[in-house]
Amino acid sequence: MTAIDKVSTLPPASRSATVQKLRTPAGLECWLVEDYAVPLVAFDFAFKGGNTQDPDGREGATSMLAGLLDEGAGDMDADAFHRALDDKAVEISYGADRDLFTGHMKTLTRHIDAAFEFLRLTINEARLDDDAIERVRSQMIAGLKREAKDPEALAGKAFREAAFPNHPYGRAGRGTLETVPAITRDDLVQLRANMMSRGNLRIAAVGAIDAVRLVKLIDHVFGALPEKGNLKPVPDIAVAGMGARHVVDVDVPQSTIRFGLPGLVRKDPDYMIATVVNHILGGGVFSARLFKEVREKRGLAYSVHSQLANWDHSAMFSGGTSTKNERAAESLAVIEEEIAKLSAEGPTEEELDKAKKYLTGSYVLRFDTSTKICDQLVHLQTEGFPVEYLDERNALINAVTLEDTKRVAKRLFDGKKLLVAVAGRPEGM
Repeated sequence: MTAIDKVSTLPPASRSATVQKLRTPAGLECWLVEDYAVPLVAFDFAFKGGNTQDPDGREGATSMLAGLLDEGAGDMDADAFHRALDDKAVEISYGADRDLFTGHMKTLTRHIDAAFEFLRLTINEARLDDDAIERVRSQMIAGLKREAKDPEALAGKAFREAAFPNHPYGRAGRGTLETVPAITRDDLVQLRANMMSRGNLRIAAVGAIDAVRLVKLIDHVFGALPEKGNLKPVPDIAVAGMGARHVVDVDVPQSTIRFGLPGLVRKDPDYMIATVVNHILGGGVFSARLFKEVREKRGLAYSVHSQLANWDHSAMFSGGTSTKNERAAESLAVIEEEIAKLSAEGPTEEELDKAKKYLTGSYVLRFDTSTKICDQLVHLQTEGFPVEYLDERNALINAVTLEDTKRVAKRLFDGKKLLVAVAGRPEGM
């Protein structure tokens, strides 16, 4: 964290009270947190769509588009555009995940007008020059060639395809060695037109800018976009393949293991309880059961984790570890045993207390920089939560009881068999 990036490490009495909900003349909504502690503005936005919108046989197109929007815009080619950004110390970047196409900008206040003009150019006048397309394509292909030999990537691919067969979530977001070379400029132009619309946009800003000025700049950047886009429908899907084990043969000394089950959607009434349950099981802390049993007691792996993942059309409980080939079966057996034990008995009062303290205490770390605050505000909007959730979240965690965790642990795990994908040469599988 740099001094210029830092807004505040002190949580306000009410986080939601600091957020202004703005509406522009073009009908765009933005959540703004004014803070003049440092002369900086962070600006984040997201279009619904993401990798699910890739044309069939052109997987990776959305990721390619994300890599191209700042590679020349208006009358500036890629080199000239990057020099212009550097001269003003403006940061602009784009990204894509399953359901979202995201943008990020950060600027010093003295360059606000120039920064928003640069951003407008990337949104409305990105050049998509042939040389830039081929450069980004080459970078993507080089990455895919590395992944073709990487056990982590191979296990993830096998797991994803087994969990979401014949569905956009089962496809490679960054494409494949077959699809990336097939992507054309016309594909990118059409994809941009399909996703980028005012009705499909969520925006947040944090820093030294007032509402009146920000409203004008937002419409300057996005006001010319059409009201509606043309997103192709994506069906809901439950995680498939329960009980199956898929092994990808890779001649390496370690096996990379991925496992999963159906999860709970983000707005499920039990979701926050499930968050606590997952933290106790394998939430990435030293006190988690999987860490204690797999690493500390048996020395089977350096790390092991579990998590709850949510997308617009599915939800998953998942996890993973890496271990020696000869101990892969044992590691998976220990993981399954701990899941079964938590399902049958639930956590202890001590485990619950530690989990609640960690989850509530660490929440402040999501708000200690302007960029993190921006990210959280856009995230809430894309998930459909009101700004008041910023104050309600910790109260929901603190309200979780031991009986709640026992009930939800059964709901998550009872009688279910893990979908497993392994890359390596695991013995005993």
